[in-house]
Amino acid sequence: MSYRIEKDVLGEIEVPIDAYWGITTQRAINNFQISGKTFPKVFIVSLAQLKKACLFANLELNLIKSEKSKSIFQAINEIIEDNKYLDQFPIDIFQTGSGTQTNMNMNEVLANRANEILGYSMGQKHPVHPNDDVNKGQSSNDVIPTTMHISALYMIQKLFPVLDKLIEQLDKKIVEFKDIIKVGRTHLQDAIPIPLSLEFKVYKKQIQANKERLQNICNELHYIPIGGTAVGTGLNTHKDFAKLTVSHLSKITNLPFKINPVKAEGIASHSSIVNLSGNLRLLALSLLKLANDIRLMGSGPRAGLNELLLPQNEPGSSIMPGKINPTQSEALIQVCLQVIGNDSIVSLGEAYGNILDLNVCKPVMIINLLESINILIGGIVSFIEHCLSGTKANIMQINEHLERMLMTVTNLMPIIGYDKCSEIVQRAFREGKTCKSVIEEMGIEIDNLDELLDPKKMVGE
Repeated sequence: MSYRIEKDVLGEIEVPIDAYWGITTQRAINNFQISGKTFPKVFIVSLAQLKKACLFANLELNLIKSEKSKSIFQAINEIIEDNKYLDQFPIDIFQTGSGTQTNMNMNEVLANRANEILGYSMGQKHPVHPNDDVNKGQSSNDVIPTTMHISALYMIQKLFPVLDKLIEQLDKKIVEFKDIIKVGRTHLQDAIPIPLSLEFKVYKKQIQANKERLQNICNELHYIPIGGTAVGTGLNTHKDFAKLTVSHLSKITNLPFKINPVKAEGIASHSSIVNLSGNLRLLALSLLKLANDIRLMGSGPRAGLNELLLPQNEPGSSIMPGKINPTQSEALIQVCLQVIGNDSIVSLGEAYGNILDLNVCKPVMIINLLESINILIGGIVSFIEHCLSGTKANIMQINEHLERMLMTVTNLMPIIGYDKCSEIVQRAFREGKTCKSVIEEMGIEIDNLDELLDPKKMVGE
């Protein structure tokens, strides 16, 4: 590989001759060979969009020359619109807690490409300088948290249609399962009858509530600290820079961004990111219930509940022929566990990184948040397509359970009392009989007994 030599205050470094990054990025590559994980495309593109908004503001304020700005604009658009140079952002996620190396990576790529467009060599920082021109009026400390908000909003907007699709599919199951009465269960034990549709209404209500919470959180993410520079005071930034940048950013992203009235808060703390992550955890908990309930009701086929017939997608065992497993539930459960784990990291990033005037866990917080949204999208879509949409009620098995259930005697409690009902249930269980036969054997006379013990007349929604 051929190299060019670049120099900064710390000395000289070899940089691959065809790399658009520069010496700061190369130092980060050399110093942070930790995980091999890098920022995803959504974050890099969001960062480029922010740079574009900042450049518009600086141009409007006459703080950068037109010739320079044109070349930088072209370089930015090549990333945003043409998806070029995405391989020029190789820095490990585990780097400085402010994300400075990634901000400088973008500055250097844009500066080098701009200089190339103007006919100059890369690595010379001339005529376009990565700090003085591309990063003008900015600090990594306000750029990275702003980019965190942009990328989080982009991803959450992709999640909402998926939640709508899940709600729609649950609605279909509610209609499909109408009038199907089954054994209810509490503590994993038989309880009174419940409509199967009502259980699915529970899942739907939880998903709807989670969607509403997430929508409300988006309003918090619209407030960004750009223009606060290092610690929120706006040092070295024009007084109108933030206002103009936010205006241009809103147009570029089609998102209603606003200036954080206390920019220092958005630099020192990322409570909005923590809030979003926490509500993704709540969504994961709701999905865990859905996935667990469905696989439990689908357990069997001979020795389980077998009340739901799940799609048979693939063989379930390398040794047991014909065995089929609830793999989509298992996959979604694992997604949810990862989201819950990611939320712990995001929360700890706020707890340990939020010290004095700068949160220094920005990269690990945003990468875990973005991963949570991404795998939730994939997990939910897979579960809908390969499990939920094809799930059917096993009416024969459901009715067999109903015929054997004991808790229908609960309906007799106002007539013969709790203790006598308990005696009937225990005897019926010990002797393997129905409650009705035990009542008749005990000589207890009850008017309309069949009607009172009819499970379908014991439910209400």
